[in-house]
Amino acid sequence: MFNKAHFNKISAAVAVASAISLHAQALNHKIDFPKDSPVSLLSEDFGNSNATARGANLIDVNAALSLRNSGQKRIRSMTLMVSTQDAAGKGSVSVPTLDAGPGETFSVHISTRLVRPLTAGNPVVEVTLDGVLFDDLSFYGPDLLHSQRNMIRWELEAQRDRKYFKTLLAAGGPEGLRKEMLSSLARQGDSSQRGVQMVRGRATNIDAEPESQFAFLDIPESPVEASNGRARIGASLAGAPRFEVRNRSNRPVRHLEIAWIVRDQQGREFLAASMPADMTLAPNQSGPVAQDAALRFDRPISIQSMSGFVSSVEFADGSQWIPSRGALDQTRLRQLVNPSPEEQRLSQIYNRKGLQALIEELKKF
Repeated sequence: MFNKAHFNKISAAVAVASAISLHAQALNHKIDFPKDSPVSLLSEDFGNSNATARGANLIDVNAALSLRNSGQKRIRSMTLMVSTQDAAGKGSVSVPTLDAGPGETFSVHISTRLVRPLTAGNPVVEVTLDGVLFDDLSFYGPDLLHSQRNMIRWELEAQRDRKYFKTLLAAGGPEGLRKEMLSSLARQGDSSQRGVQMVRGRATNIDAEPESQFAFLDIPESPVEASNGRARIGASLAGAPRFEVRNRSNRPVRHLEIAWIVRDQQGREFLAASMPADMTLAPNQSGPVAQDAALRFDRPISIQSMSGFVSSVEFADGSQWIPSRGALDQTRLRQLVNPSPEEQRLSQIYNRKGLQALIEELKKF
């Protein structure tokens, strides 16, 4: 029997789908690397990318690039900037665990969404090189996204963790390495981690929350000591932190990051976020740090308390300090700190290909 109401629903759905598809456009794009770039483009595939007009231009960039190391040094990480030509929409993609020698090829997948105000014409997306880090920690690129700092930290973590696993293999044999990989995979699969958004600027309702003291975990090897922490902590919001720092090294410091640990009313702890702070701190000098930032959680949480620790330090000459494996193997931190990108890569080699493949990978370095 003909059902007119059902037919009308189908017709309406088809009309909506047709209207949406009319607004979806193939994406115009260009890849612009400098002439002296240590990376060259071999091929590109933007077939799954499009721009859709829905109150604004929603630009979904899904692309695969095949690249070659056209320089003379081994590439350890790379960051690309993805933006519209007028810079109204901007994103980035980083590859933290590359190991591409001169002449070797590698692939990069781009998956990001840009939002741009509606304007006449199809938007053009540009992919440019923000930076390349080499195995000797030298850097190439404009560093418009300040990616050099992160890439140096990733490489220091990679060197630290590879050394740790190789030492573990030498001391405990393959079985010792296997146990550590299983432990790492278990931590990565811990479902207790919560999504947290760090909101820059003064949160509208943060001043209504009471200010509470919080403690810092002491890492004796850290060149910077943090103390006297205070923050406004509410039921599902924590922010506006203030604390004191002291440079206990003999080198000037220009940047540090503090990792924030949140404890809920059930006594469960998790690493919430890492907040950066730029400063000028001479050797043995102390000073205050105050930040207009807040942590917002993706799920309801009843916060009981907050603590923190110094997770990285950058000196005036650009060199960095990161915690050793010994420091991170403290019982409390081991369960909280996410494995580095390199540890995640190595554990996935073990998970997919087995122990011998992991051992062979470690022998490359």
